[in-house]
Amino acid sequence: MTFRHTSERDATAGRPPPAPPGTVAPSATCGPDPGEDPPRPGQPSRTTDNPPRPGHPGQPPRSATPPPGRHPVSVMLEAGSVALVGASPRPGTFGQRMVEEVARSPARPAVHLVNPRYTEIGGRRCVPSLADLPAPVDLVLLGVPDAALEQQLTLAAQRGDRSAVIFGNAHEDPAGPADPDGNPPSSAGQPPTDPATHQSPTGSWMYQKWGYNPTIGTFTPDAARAAQPAEVPERLELQEWPVGSVGPLRARLAKIARAAGMQLCGAGCMGFVNVAHGLRAIGYTEPHPLPAGPVALVTHSGSVFSAMLRARRAIGYTVAVSSGQELVTAAPSYLDYALGLPETKVLALVMESIREPAGFRRVLARAAERDIPVVLLAVGRSASGRMMVAAHSGALAADDGGWEALARGYGIHRVGDLAELADTVELFAIGRRAARRSGCGGQHGQDRRIGIATVHDSGLERAHAADLAEEVGVPFADIGEATRARLADILDPGLTPANPLDVWGTGADTRGLFGTSLVALAEDPSVDAVALAVDLVHELDGDESYRLAVLDAAARTAKPLAVLGNLASAVDADLASELRRQGIPVLEGLRTGLLAMRHLLDHAARPRPAAIPAAPATSLRADRGRALLAAGVTGGPALLALLAEYGIATAAAVQATGEAAVLAAAESIGYPVVLKTADPGVAHKSDVGGVLLAIPGPAELARAYADLSARLGPLALVCESVPAGTELAVGVARDPDLGPLVVVGAGGVLVELLADRAVAFPPVGAPTAREMISELRVSSLLAGARGAPPADLDAIIRAITGVSALAMDLGDRLEALDVNPIICGPGGAVAVDALAVGRSS
Repeated sequence: MTFRHTSERDATAGRPPPAPPGTVAPSATCGPDPGEDPPRPGQPSRTTDNPPRPGHPGQPPRSATPPPGRHPVSVMLEAGSVALVGASPRPGTFGQRMVEEVARSPARPAVHLVNPRYTEIGGRRCVPSLADLPAPVDLVLLGVPDAALEQQLTLAAQRGDRSAVIFGNAHEDPAGPADPDGNPPSSAGQPPTDPATHQSPTGSWMYQKWGYNPTIGTFTPDAARAAQPAEVPERLELQEWPVGSVGPLRARLAKIARAAGMQLCGAGCMGFVNVAHGLRAIGYTEPHPLPAGPVALVTHSGSVFSAMLRARRAIGYTVAVSSGQELVTAAPSYLDYALGLPETKVLALVMESIREPAGFRRVLARAAERDIPVVLLAVGRSASGRMMVAAHSGALAADDGGWEALARGYGIHRVGDLAELADTVELFAIGRRAARRSGCGGQHGQDRRIGIATVHDSGLERAHAADLAEEVGVPFADIGEATRARLADILDPGLTPANPLDVWGTGADTRGLFGTSLVALAEDPSVDAVALAVDLVHELDGDESYRLAVLDAAARTAKPLAVLGNLASAVDADLASELRRQGIPVLEGLRTGLLAMRHLLDHAARPRPAAIPAAPATSLRADRGRALLAAGVTGGPALLALLAEYGIATAAAVQATGEAAVLAAAESIGYPVVLKTADPGVAHKSDVGGVLLAIPGPAELARAYADLSARLGPLALVCESVPAGTELAVGVARDPDLGPLVVVGAGGVLVELLADRAVAFPPVGAPTAREMISELRVSSLLAGARGAPPADLDAIIRAITGVSALAMDLGDRLEALDVNPIICGPGGAVAVDALAVGRSS
């Protein structure tokens, strides 16, 4: 095998050959590549004398810390020297593919092959062990079975190697498999090793036969938490963490890497391709050359990584990372690096969980400030699904409240599946952006709605697009009379000038008719983006009218313009590729394409990035709230009084025990009254029949109290009756990674049945509160359904912002808060019950 480096992207042309500090030349260890060209003038020589090994006189151990000015993860993503542990010459094996892929790197890193079974591979020298390399390397690719990972990573850390990729799933089998020679494993699950070389004397440290293909595993939150020890000392002598010691394997691997200051990609990953720099660190055959472009992709899933790289879309990359379990290096580090590349214009994320939440929020804020779209596919219940649900607000937010809050706070574009991801990323990557409409609120002037416009060749498909657009919330622009008149002049008789527009009549002058219609719609001030929505099929008669029409329109308008296919499998791949080469996005599904266009419009109306709040200042009301939580007060009049201090209207309530006290409380409040259980063990009173409404007088109250006290104990609340209205719940739920979330949803007994909610990070101001209300299905009731008077929206907003302020003040002392119900009507928004859950120390 020879190692010929093929250029991956033109962007590397003209750059000086990278030579990061510490790059190791391959000559003394692997020998020169027979197929390698001699060094160009001015290029560092690839052959040097063999330097002394680390730890020998004249060669102190090197630090894994990158030089000043370089991003910490660049030592891995821009590695100038790479060791391939598990390299193999056998065709079709993982080790062979790993060698082949690294050899394709345009950056031409120094390559070192490691495998005790071979002395050379493809004409390059292969050494038995990492210990046989003359100096530390920037990157170690561990193409070895899980049973050998700890041993090999420990060796790399001891040598001072700066980073590593773990392809395997890091699954620990306590018994350990037999080695190729049939020797039983040691009691620690590892083969015996030679102290001098850290290798098995029989060369069986790989345990399984060469070419083993590591499992690409799935991240699990529990495993991730286990892999991140609560405390890692700044400096750890590796002898204190011996191979095979107690604790989960993933935790041991993470501790080894952190103690040595190593960046670590994986475990359970496919590696990365840094297209901007020209480095391929993967063990799976992927497209070569990989197209360069503006997208930085980070995915927890190796399968998604491969699918996105192989999709026949107009998506080019700066960097693509399969980050796997993120035992050490997490998504924020890769994203922060990508944002430092001037070519990065879009971030594409596929994530199961949030690692390093504070860093993740900083990266999202940085992207928002630079107007870089972030397209996210979040799967699973992730970290937010482990939320405590002692309050209804926690149950409401548990599915993916953290993701929703991030999306709202930083303008993230959440997608529902991979098809929507691909359409949206392509639209942002090669398409034009919609003009920002500051303060428009989705309206143009007094009566004109802004949105998209589409041109169709089928009346039925036009109606179908209108149905789908309404279903997924994509607005069609209300075009003006001037535009209608302009369209009427060019349409065949019987066709209606409207948006969406069907232009198919006689079929004459298809190119001119479609192109002119697209331009007319694009020039309407209410239209932000326009699409040719046709079945982009292969035309058997060779007709090119659609292609030419959309290119004609693109030359005459600067607004976003795309082709919107109705059926992905019917799209002519060659025609789509040609349009994409000329800067026209081809969206391959009607639903996903419409959603992509909605993301385009949303980006133009995105909010300013949310600030990460500082610790709240001390106030008297905050002190009172902390004292209540410290005293174990979870509800009742004291909590309602605290809410009132935050501007939330509350119903009068008196706690009482015994019939006489209950009757006296009712007299002070005034009939009719509401009677509730005040038993501290009852979190949700309605669930146990603990709320009795509209009690008109003393006799009825005495009977009600007798029943209530017999069932739920003598402690009761006597409360003011509030006029009927739409019930909301407003509360606080704590995400274990992201902290407190403000949750607004349908209230009363419907709070969890409807699961109708909106989530945001505190602090929540009035504009965000108004937006959250508008997203609820019960918002139509608040607006006054069927002739009913509308609720006092300003009072509801004050309640939401008040709860947000309370969440900020109480900070880490508050686990959950449930203000439910808040009865909303034309006279205001009144909280009639509340539950607080303090955090245990």
